[in-house]
Amino acid sequence: MWRKSSYSGGNGANCLEIDASYGNGVPVRDSKNPHGPVLIFGDAAWAAFINGLVTRPARPAGRP
Repeated sequence: MWRKSSYSGGNGANCLEIDASYGNGVPVRDSKNPHGPVLIFGDAAWAAFINGLVTRPARPAGRP
């Protein structure tokens, strides 16, 4: 079952959806293109990504 982050804005721009019910890994797709390509991240890669979001300080938009 695909779901969008609760942090996604209501304007529909720049949103990703994930399917947490998938067996191995985490499928990710662009919410604006539900029939387009899907990237499947391994469990360890997804956990590292989420951990990086949680532990990294926020930066202003447009800054690397």
